[in-house]
Amino acid sequence: MRGCLRWTVALALGMFLLGPATAAAEAPAPAPAPAAETTSPPEHVRPDPTKVVAAGVREPLELLQAPGDEIKLSDEKRTTRWAHAQSTVVIRQSPRTGARTMGRLRFMTEDRLPEVYLVLAARKDAAGRTWLRIRIPMRPNGRTGWVRDEMLSSQLYVVRTRLVVDRRNLRATLYRAGKRVWQARVGVGKASTPTPRGKFWIRVRLKGLGGNGVYGPWAFGTSAYSNLSDWPGGGVVGIHGTNQPGLIPGRPSAGCVRVRNDQIRRLARLMPIGTPVEVVN
Repeated sequence: MRGCLRWTVALALGMFLLGPATAAAEAPAPAPAPAAETTSPPEHVRPDPTKVVAAGVREPLELLQAPGDEIKLSDEKRTTRWAHAQSTVVIRQSPRTGARTMGRLRFMTEDRLPEVYLVLAARKDAAGRTWLRIRIPMRPNGRTGWVRDEMLSSQLYVVRTRLVVDRRNLRATLYRAGKRVWQARVGVGKASTPTPRGKFWIRVRLKGLGGNGVYGPWAFGTSAYSNLSDWPGGGVVGIHGTNQPGLIPGRPSAGCVRVRNDQIRRLARLMPIGTPVEVVN
């Protein structure tokens, strides 16, 4: 197998969705992809606050009083809000009906777990409707768009963590509320298949990957996509353990971030779904 995560059909054997630093809860079995016109998610996709990070109240949206008002909901450093999709509606380039389409919301990731959207801001349009600006997990990396407030889950979940991956110095650092809580040397992508630079987030937590030791005890699926688009799952970039610790620190991968197994176990206790990931240098 090659450097990065090769997600398998049998991932349900090792899928877990965690709270901030609590025990894992087994993910639901995969279900068929929703139809294009579905207006509400399947029951098993609806978020369970007991199995994810603490729910964030929507009081900030009450600050939107007049058309044109806009508020920031995530700084992607100390406070980040995220949500699941409640519909498969289109994502717009700007907060208005009829704006250019950028894609659609989806219920599931490539790994058949509930999709995660970072919520960056909210704005009131001329008709008094609330729109949310989200980060979109798609190619090309780094795209954002707008959807109506009610198209995302009724609760905006909150994380206080942030992971920074430094490609030049081969080091990853996790912060919580601005304070460093974890750091490790890592392996990143080689020159021909670099780890993408930019702002991403953790969408999936996987334990064991069905017993495949290549990826160590834990793996995290991110919103970044590599330049190897022929990979299963569309070339999702992961952060994972390894069975070749001697290659860390270094640049041995096809885009993923490799972490020694003892360090990835520590990271799994600290880094929840929705954590922003910034790849720098």
